[in-house]
Amino acid sequence: MRMNKPLRDKVVESLTAILPIAVIITVLCLTVSPVPAGTFVLFVFGVILLIFGMGCFTLGADMSMLVIGEEIGSAMTRSRKVWLIALLSFVIGVIVTIAEPDLQILAGQVSTLSEATPLGNYLLIFTVAAGVGLFLMFAMLRIVLHIRLSILLIVFYVAAFIVSIFVSPEFWAVSFDAGGVTTGPMTVPFIISLGVGVASLRAGKSGQDDSFGLVALSSVGPIIAVLVLGVIFRIEGVEYTVVPPSVTADTGGVLTLYLEGFVDYLQEVAIAITPILVFFLLFQLITRSFRKRQLFRILIGFLYTFVGLVFFLTGANVGFMPVGRQIGDSLARLADGWLLIPIGAVIGYFVVAAEPAVHVLNKQVERMSAGAIRASTMKLGMCAGVSVSLALAMMRILTGINIMWILIPGYAIALGLTFFTPPMFTGIAFDSGGVASGAMVSSFALPMAIGACNVLNPAAIMTQAFGCVAFVALTPLISIQLIGIIYRRKTSKIKRNFLSVEDKIILFEVD
Repeated sequence: MRMNKPLRDKVVESLTAILPIAVIITVLCLTVSPVPAGTFVLFVFGVILLIFGMGCFTLGADMSMLVIGEEIGSAMTRSRKVWLIALLSFVIGVIVTIAEPDLQILAGQVSTLSEATPLGNYLLIFTVAAGVGLFLMFAMLRIVLHIRLSILLIVFYVAAFIVSIFVSPEFWAVSFDAGGVTTGPMTVPFIISLGVGVASLRAGKSGQDDSFGLVALSSVGPIIAVLVLGVIFRIEGVEYTVVPPSVTADTGGVLTLYLEGFVDYLQEVAIAITPILVFFLLFQLITRSFRKRQLFRILIGFLYTFVGLVFFLTGANVGFMPVGRQIGDSLARLADGWLLIPIGAVIGYFVVAAEPAVHVLNKQVERMSAGAIRASTMKLGMCAGVSVSLALAMMRILTGINIMWILIPGYAIALGLTFFTPPMFTGIAFDSGGVASGAMVSSFALPMAIGACNVLNPAAIMTQAFGCVAFVALTPLISIQLIGIIYRRKTSKIKRNFLSVEDKIILFEVD
């Protein structure tokens, strides 16, 4: 059976995105960081699943999630009922977040919460979901009420740092990581398309500027929500229980681990997609927005999304997590661990290209800017930013620097740049921070940091290894806004040159 052309194109596209990081990891496994044969076989199978899974997911997102989100966003705006927009935004935010696979991975790794709070890890998941719902509501109302995005970002991030004063330092990294993992492959396509749908009804430049920024505000919501959770329950002494990664010595063991992974992620992805599917079907029954042919295509898109996410998450977590932990462990034992910084930078540059949500955002940016901002330029800016972030994360493991010494200046720079960056780039940049910190960071970069910290300072895993996702969510805010400033200067220069030519023509005609 031959693969259809759209799927084949998406799989080839995902191959070009994932192959570089796969090659780098393979070289490390064969040189400075040898891994057991079983772990390497898990990784190879993981690469195959990632390539096929990412291809299916991006095709499915194009066919279903993006189409649905835009139509719902447009319908909410056409209603012109502020209370309805607020209510639906909150419900959508909670629905798309509550079963986000990345969030479940993070919650499962913070073992102390199960003892410190009555609902255990589920309280963290519900808190984050409520944070996304509330701040997605703010983001939608911002567009309707014409409030400048940068003002809200400054207010909310300042509020987050003020609340952090009353929270135990061990809880800081988890709180800021929560903002990053929330905007994963399940959440991003839907939220981005909502913004596009709302802005599509507003003509002119303001509509284009407001197309982005929903992910940005949806990312800061969980940070504040989790910090407030820490204040309410006075959570202190948060610990990470080091669990040895799954390893196997033979092919039968590899198959067993992957079969177990498939079962787990079939359930997780089904739980994640079902509420969105039900919400869509209710929306269709009420509005009749889509014709039968469109409806059929959307349902096929849901199927592609489901299959793609199952394959991608299984490959990432079963295949990449053990090798990430092993590489971090091995590099920490070489040259007093200082190899972690340059290798972390190289891995960061290429790992972001393997994030499905990154491709969704980049294509939407290129589309909404009518090709003026290319997906390749966005990719370059994000790769550079994540490269810096993982280098900083590894440096922090080696030096023990307090996370706030990096986050506070970093966000001060990012928020300061909003006064010099075109408004659309502000939204794009803060959205980029959310999408960059996705499944690959949670399943490879974070385990690598944990593996390194477990060798160098096992008692400080929660304060030094965690925070890796927070850095990945921070640096693209700066790199993409710098691209925006360069873009503004270039377009201004073109306009000046064009005007000067017009002036010469006028003078020639006068003569």
